[in-house]
Amino acid sequence: MTKIVEEFELYGKTYRWETGELAKQATGAVLATCGETSVLVTAVVSSQERDYDFFPLTVDYIEKMYAVGRIPGGYLKREAKPSDRGTLVARMVDRPIRPGFPDGFKNEVHVVATTFVVDGENPPDTLCVGAASAALLVGGAPFDGPAACVRIGRDIDTGEFIVNPTNTEQANSDLELTIAGTADYISMVEAGADEVSEEDMLAAMTFGQEAIAAFCEKQAAFIAKTNPEPLAYTIREADPAVAERVDAHYDEMAAALKDADKQQRMAKVDELKAAVKEDDFTEEERAAWGSDINAALKALEKRAMRTMILETGERADGRTATEIRPLHIVPGYLPRVHGSGLFQRGQTQAMSVCTLGMLNEWQRLDTIWPEEGKRYMHQYNFPPYCTGETGRMGAPKRREVGHGALAERAILPVLPTEDDFPYAIRVVSEILESNGSSSMASACGSTLALMDAGVPIKAPVSGVAMGLIKEGDQVVILTDIQGLEDFLGDMDFKVCGTAKGITALQMDNKAKGLSVEILSKALAQAKDGRAHILDAMLETIPAPREELKQTAPRIETIHIPVDKIRDVIGSGGKVVRGIQEETGASIDIQEDGTIHVGAVDGDSMAAARQMILDIVKEPEVGEEFEGEVVGIKDFGAFIKLTPSKDGLLHISRVAQGRVASVEDVLSMGDVVKVKVLEVDPKTGKISLDRLDKPEAPAGSGNGGHNHGGPRRDGGDRKHADNRPGRANRTPRRSHNA
Repeated sequence: MTKIVEEFELYGKTYRWETGELAKQATGAVLATCGETSVLVTAVVSSQERDYDFFPLTVDYIEKMYAVGRIPGGYLKREAKPSDRGTLVARMVDRPIRPGFPDGFKNEVHVVATTFVVDGENPPDTLCVGAASAALLVGGAPFDGPAACVRIGRDIDTGEFIVNPTNTEQANSDLELTIAGTADYISMVEAGADEVSEEDMLAAMTFGQEAIAAFCEKQAAFIAKTNPEPLAYTIREADPAVAERVDAHYDEMAAALKDADKQQRMAKVDELKAAVKEDDFTEEERAAWGSDINAALKALEKRAMRTMILETGERADGRTATEIRPLHIVPGYLPRVHGSGLFQRGQTQAMSVCTLGMLNEWQRLDTIWPEEGKRYMHQYNFPPYCTGETGRMGAPKRREVGHGALAERAILPVLPTEDDFPYAIRVVSEILESNGSSSMASACGSTLALMDAGVPIKAPVSGVAMGLIKEGDQVVILTDIQGLEDFLGDMDFKVCGTAKGITALQMDNKAKGLSVEILSKALAQAKDGRAHILDAMLETIPAPREELKQTAPRIETIHIPVDKIRDVIGSGGKVVRGIQEETGASIDIQEDGTIHVGAVDGDSMAAARQMILDIVKEPEVGEEFEGEVVGIKDFGAFIKLTPSKDGLLHISRVAQGRVASVEDVLSMGDVVKVKVLEVDPKTGKISLDRLDKPEAPAGSGNGGHNHGGPRRDGGDRKHADNRPGRANRTPRRSHNA
């Protein structure tokens, strides 16, 4: 194929798609560019059909540090596992692409997106979805495209929607809506918002759908230039006898599904499936039709569940469409930790635990994205035991990363600023039981944990997962879906927010023809569900605790002049380390002179704070100090006023009366009370006077210093010549001698 280029402008930004020059052995490859950000997306479709009961699609997103002109951190200096943000982008590409393949297509498909250049203003993630669609279509894959993805922002000042905002434009936006689909339907939505209303969110989604259609039109023109040749493939069709025998057990399947207990229901369904395989199929048929039988049994389970809801309005656990499962909410469940909350809804249970730390304990990021780190961290763990299963535990899977990010995004808009609450905050949600919507349980549990920890959040957040059953014109929207309704339903729509508005949402849609009217009803129904859950949460903890737990660190903020930072740090960090070792406090010093001092023990924090203030203090005229003698000269003694400031106590002021030598009155290490007499505005030198001066020792006034009083040798003062070089001269004779 010769190189084919399509360049166009949409919504104020220029885009460029290329194919035919790079990665030509892939089934399809497209280089997509916006601004100076470029990503190469390749798609490979295996020629062999696999005997799987699922569609084998794999999406990898590869972040290359050279894209932003950086060398990876660490010892290896090589990109390792994807960052959390990279994992989320891979999920973002997978979710709108997967529904576009026909049912029964079992050839392996591998999509790889590689960042070549990232300019710091135009994010690469939305480009990857459109480029993946184009790569599949260029290669002739059986994909129902074009598909595209856009990000919608909203300018805070003008209220206007922005398509694919730059990072600078997004910084002035109260909405970040990522929406993907085709010109006809929406397949995926991700959003973070600053308490945006349902009406405004729906308007943004409607606008986003229009933008997607515009990008799909441009993509279709690009694909037409390539004149792709469709790939030869087969859709496996089962023998009609398989479905006929399985469907005969519809009534038994419907009865098995009617059980509110997940484990009991699954046991009944599994027992029925095993019996159907054993009784209705011979050993030879099971060997020949194994995957077809499994697919038919899954289809029967799906049809029975959906028919039950559409025809009777009753769900498998006996609830109505809008009913929420029983709630069990316990803030402060765990002792000693800084904050905790147990949130249970039906058979989904999450324990969220909040930990507070110094700001220098934030998470540092080494990625291609502009963010250098995160002050608030939410992590979600989904161990096998939460579903009654065994399995390997290790690094978090994509699903865990995605669910943690959703709950984190939901909480971010309500967190206090660093100035109001100078802490790094980590919340971990441990899913202890799961039967649907564990991510929303973690969002609710996180709110409980933060409030229990005394974090002054602006408003509490709750969340609920919505579902959809759609057959033709029959539509039922479900509130608080359980696992069965997620797996066999048409939509998983998660909405988080405060009483004022939405803070985060996520949607995966399997039903083509999802209309704005359906979305509007789902948002309204979700609002009612969120309110019900939030009311129950506030009954147990109506507001954040007024005091932090005794085990939590107390942090005070000090502001010092920038030119004093080096004094607090000291050579090689010696001073600040000494303060931390002596007091046990933690100290975080910012470049603007802001210092955060933290300690669990109040006395430790107060001691560290005072030591810092002493270092940067500038003595003023009239102030009194109690300081140590740190230097003695012929003309006086140097007194340490602060760790970084000394003052001169002149010999004439060390005692009452004249002294010949400072050492007659003071010794190194003595502690004396002094008062500041003068601070030289040019040099900063400080002159002191001693308070409570002692009487000069007897005989001390006979030294060679001209400070008044009798001479040590008993001579007449007017004949004494103490100038340099003249001390041993004979006094000149008086004129009237």
